[in-house]
Amino acid sequence: MFKETTLSCVFDIGGLIAGFAIALQLGIFQLSPWAIALYPAVVSVKGVTTGLLTGRLSTALHLGTVHPRFFGNTQSFYKLIGAIVVLTLATSSTISVIAMLFGILFWGITIADFSAILMVMVATMSLGLLTTLITTKVMFISFKRSLDPEVVVFPAISTMADIVITFLYIGVLNLYFSGDFGQWAIALFALLNVSVVLITLHRFIRKADFLRIIKESLGTMLLIAIVVNITGTALRGVNALVGIRREIYIIYPAIIDLIGDVGLIVGSAATTKLALGALAPSFSSIKNHAKNIFSTWLSSILIFGVLGALALAINNKLSISGISSLLPSLFLTNIIAFIAIVVITYAISIVTFKRGLDPDNFVIPIISTLADSITTIALFAVIFIIF
Repeated sequence: MFKETTLSCVFDIGGLIAGFAIALQLGIFQLSPWAIALYPAVVSVKGVTTGLLTGRLSTALHLGTVHPRFFGNTQSFYKLIGAIVVLTLATSSTISVIAMLFGILFWGITIADFSAILMVMVATMSLGLLTTLITTKVMFISFKRSLDPEVVVFPAISTMADIVITFLYIGVLNLYFSGDFGQWAIALFALLNVSVVLITLHRFIRKADFLRIIKESLGTMLLIAIVVNITGTALRGVNALVGIRREIYIIYPAIIDLIGDVGLIVGSAATTKLALGALAPSFSSIKNHAKNIFSTWLSSILIFGVLGALALAINNKLSISGISSLLPSLFLTNIIAFIAIVVITYAISIVTFKRGLDPDNFVIPIISTLADSITTIALFAVIFIIF
C-alpha cells in the first residue's frame, strides 16, 4: 500500500511547475484583489471536471459502453464530453456570481469588477477544455495498458491539469491587464465557449442520460462554487501574511493537489471495500481501514518534505534556516489537512454507499474541492500562528 500510494503521490511533485509559474508572476496577481482569490477556483473546477471525466470514462471503458478512440465512438462518449462542456460553463458562471458576493464582503471589490471576473473565469475554463482532450487520450492509453486509474492514472492527470490551467489562468490575466485588445480577446474566448455549449445542448438536450449527468452534477457544482470562494478568501489571507515568500507559492498547487489525491485514494479504497462487504457502513469501521489510511499518510508526509526541500532549492533558500522556517509549517499543515480530509472522505463514502449514489458524481468532486479548501485554511492557520 505504501509503495502504491507513494508512487501516486510522486506525480504531485509536478505541481511545483505550476507553483513556480505563480511565483514568477506574483506581480500580475497583485493588480486586483480578485486575481489571487480566483486561482483556487480555476484549479478546483478543472480538478473536479477532470475527476468526473476520468471516473465515468474508466467505468464506461470497462463496461464496454465507450471504446478507446475519439472517432467512431459511441453516443455515450460524446454525451459525456458534451456534459463536461456544459457543466464547465455553468460552474464558471456560478462561481463568478458567488465570487462577486464574496468580493464585496471580504476582498474589497465593487460590482464594477463583475464583468472582469466573469470574462476571466469563463475564458480560462473555456481554454482549459483543451485538457479534456489530453485527459481522454491518456485514459484511452491507460485502459489499453491495464493501468489502475485510481492509483496511477488520475493523480498523473490531475497534476497535468493543474499545471495547464495555471499557465492558462496566468496567460488570461496577462491578456486582461494588457489593455483593450487583450480584453476583447478574452471576451471572444468566452463567447466561443457559449457557442459550443449552445450547439451541445441543441444536440443532446433530449437525451435522458445526458440530462441525468447534468442534473446529478449540478447540485455538487453549486456546493463547489461556494467552497472555492472560501478557499480563495483563505488564499488571500495567506498572501497577506507571507507577502513575497516565493517558496510558499511554489509549493501551494502541489500540496492542495496532494491532499486531494490522498482523500481520493482513501475514499476510493473505502468505497470498494464497502461494495465488497469488507467494511461495515458505519464510521466506527474506520479502524478496519487503518492500514490504507496510515500508509497514505506516510506517503503524503514524505512527499510534503520533498516538496518543501525542492521549493527551497528552486528559490535558492535550501539551508538550515530555510528548512527550519518552512518544513515545520508544512508538516503541521499536512497533519491538520490529512486528518480533516480522511474524516470527511470516510463519512461521505458511507453516506453515498447507504443512499446508493454514484461516487463518480459525489465523492470525487466533493473531496477534490474540500481538499483544496481544507489545505488552504490549514496553511493559513499555521502561518498565522507561527508568523
